[in-house]
Amino acid sequence: MNTKLFTWIWLILTFSSCGGEEETPSLDPANLSVNNSLSESTPGLINVSANADQTIEFTFDPGDGTGLQTNTNGQFTHTYTETNFYSIEVRAYGENGRYLIYKEQVAISLDGGEPSDVGYSTPLSYDGMTLLWQDEFTGNGVDQTKWTFEIGDGCPNCGWGNNELQYYRQENTAVSDGYLTITAKKEPFQNKNYTSSRLITKDKFEFQYGRVDIRAKMPEGQGIWPALWMLGANIDQVSWPACGEVDIMEMVGGGSGRDNVTHGTAHWDNNGSHAEYGDSFQLSSGNLSDEFYVFSIIWTETSIRWFINDTQYHAMNITGSDLSEFQKDFFFIMNIAVGGNWPGAPNSSTLFPQTMTVDYIRVFQPD
Repeated sequence: MNTKLFTWIWLILTFSSCGGEEETPSLDPANLSVNNSLSESTPGLINVSANADQTIEFTFDPGDGTGLQTNTNGQFTHTYTETNFYSIEVRAYGENGRYLIYKEQVAISLDGGEPSDVGYSTPLSYDGMTLLWQDEFTGNGVDQTKWTFEIGDGCPNCGWGNNELQYYRQENTAVSDGYLTITAKKEPFQNKNYTSSRLITKDKFEFQYGRVDIRAKMPEGQGIWPALWMLGANIDQVSWPACGEVDIMEMVGGGSGRDNVTHGTAHWDNNGSHAEYGDSFQLSSGNLSDEFYVFSIIWTETSIRWFINDTQYHAMNITGSDLSEFQKDFFFIMNIAVGGNWPGAPNSSTLFPQTMTVDYIRVFQPD
């Protein structure tokens, strides 16, 4: 058994006291820490230990629908009966009714195999198409024959052209258990307050036309800006936007109406000016961080079409003479930006760290 896909969420919620009496901040719970371990001898058994200052009660929700456990010492055990991913939650309550929350996703395996990951998936083959290139992230690290890390803050084009607030580092990316994870953190580094990662396939894999499938689970929160996208391979020669850009998906986090929306957009040069054409798709329920979704494009000589879970939500005709950017080779980019012109900066509601998890990326071309 193992644990993976950890997501820590910290949040203070306040409740009004009766009779208009002022709450006493000194009675707030503080310094919540939680440790968990999975039993090596008893399948499905998890042990959870929580500690916090100024706390009168702890609650534990194992995330499997069996209900809350409550005590004053913060020590909990629970046995799961099914192999799956579970979001556990611990709350530490203070005397004034305020509490701290800790959330973590754990993978429970009862038979030694991997738990099934929740969400949509697409096949490894399509009729009339050949799998040209893929990364299933099956190793113990990023395959650097396929990907290059872009390091820094984008300077001299500081902020990566969007007034972004993060510094990109290789250390914020990991590959394990068949997934690539990019983690955005709130931490000071190189005069920035946030770190993240950005990976590209430039000069290693570039292609023209085909179907692209990327299965991924998004982060969330105000100021969080994950993207799976492409740039024209000739960017060093002609610069942006003349190289062309295809955003397979972007999400600008920030609560209701944002964490549940994917955007698909094309950018190009229109007689010396930046032009763009895009559309978006809003989930009927839940957020893009709740489970895996497959973000796809089908790119031909005449059009680009955008999909989420095989549902088309946007299309663009690219036959015009002013759209020659989209008749050339492109390379992939995966990143989480923090802040920037579109999402705005994180605020007190933004929870860190935030992780984008990618299961696979595949490129198919017609036979």
